[in-house]
Amino acid sequence: MSTDPSIAAAVPEGEASEDGILGLGLVALSAAIHARRVSCVEVMTVCLDQIDRVNPGVNAIVALRDRADLLAAAEERDEQAARGDFAGPLHGIPLAVKDIDAVKGLPFTLGSPIFRDRIAAADSIMVKRLRRAGTIITGKTNMPEFGLGSQTFNPVYGATRNAYDPSKTSGGSSGGAAVAVALRMQAVADGSDHAGSLRNPPAFNNLFGLRTGYGRIPIETKDAFTPGLGVAGGIGRSPADIGLLLSVQAGYDARVPYSNTQDPGIFAEDLKRDFTGARIAWFDDLGGHLPFEPGVLDLDRSALPAFEALGAKVEWDRPRFDMGKVWRDWLTLRAWMTASNLRPLYDEPAYRKLLKPEAVWEVERGLALSADQVTAAQEGRTAWYEAVRRFQERYDFLLMPSTQVFPFDVEEHWPKTVGGRAMDTYHRWMEATIPVTMSGLPALNVPAGFDPAGRPSGIQIVGPNNGERACLQLGAAYDAVTRWVTRRRPALLNPS
Repeated sequence: MSTDPSIAAAVPEGEASEDGILGLGLVALSAAIHARRVSCVEVMTVCLDQIDRVNPGVNAIVALRDRADLLAAAEERDEQAARGDFAGPLHGIPLAVKDIDAVKGLPFTLGSPIFRDRIAAADSIMVKRLRRAGTIITGKTNMPEFGLGSQTFNPVYGATRNAYDPSKTSGGSSGGAAVAVALRMQAVADGSDHAGSLRNPPAFNNLFGLRTGYGRIPIETKDAFTPGLGVAGGIGRSPADIGLLLSVQAGYDARVPYSNTQDPGIFAEDLKRDFTGARIAWFDDLGGHLPFEPGVLDLDRSALPAFEALGAKVEWDRPRFDMGKVWRDWLTLRAWMTASNLRPLYDEPAYRKLLKPEAVWEVERGLALSADQVTAAQEGRTAWYEAVRRFQERYDFLLMPSTQVFPFDVEEHWPKTVGGRAMDTYHRWMEATIPVTMSGLPALNVPAGFDPAGRPSGIQIVGPNNGERACLQLGAAYDAVTRWVTRRRPALLNPS
């Protein structure tokens, strides 16, 4: 099957055609496969070749399956396609899944040496949906130990390096996912987000990343009745690609009683929308509450005129609320939830010594909490949501920085100072993401550009409750004006 002419026709206007099949986003790649302009074997072959070429230098994809097995799976998809029997919108799409989700038959380590040899016995809810939609699971994407921290390194697989500068961090915890997408090893990636894990890595790697609202993508948990702070989502080179992925990930599941019942098909629809007259609030540094590395906030502010070019009105405004209390309440809930999950490992001396210090710190803080402290923090979270809800009666969207620093040295576990202020926890440097996490609202990271040193940054588009599609729509309009993903490709994509 010849690919060159058809691939050129399949690449949307403005997309990086010099990458051929690898340059196709998820929407275009799915269309090309369904039209049989490319075969699943061709797609798998070029993706595996790209993984062989660039992954050794960045360590984004781990536990990669055997090439022969993956090509055999692609051949089966081609045979189905020849009969007109397409499994779904992701038919034949190669995808490595973040190691926080179980994929039957693949390692399921969570980045922990405790689970170094664990093989998943069954698929998670989301992975089952990906398979039903036709995805071919290629392996796993790397993450920090238990997803703790916005720097992707662990003692099982090592560190994942930035797509634009391998001497820098990829961010985390969805660092492997972001780098795999940025370096065209796959068209899109799943991820998860508690404290910026779908916002910080895309910001550090010039991509889009969607943190969904709680329940949009059902996740199995030990406690099905307490809304958590962690959610699943997606990373892509365009909002439309994330939307197509979300149309598969999302949807009600009876095992998760709070899961969203809205039709997930809406996310695969055209994202065009007129934003003339839309009101947008820019939170900036929350009235001086947040410190920033020099240059980050200036770069983020430089993205604001693009929204005004769409006809929107951007105003510097924020809810009048004690942001220190939002942080303190989050610290309490984070420790409580982490201790609930990790206490069985902490209580076993042989396992405790294998936990990284940050995990031990979280568990010990969580175990020291009283029920009254947890209840007060939950009530504080509710008060913050109510303040934001009232604030959103005046604004269609909120904008915030996605991170307070530029990508830092990959050998540094976390920044100890930001803007001259000491960071008193391993995650304080990502405090800019916590107001969104505590609100439960959806947020889309969009690229903000690059500083003179070539370091990327990003900002968060925050939508109303159940507003994931609205975030994707504004992100798509912003992308049409800025085109950062196609304007600034990683140098690692250039022929060596």
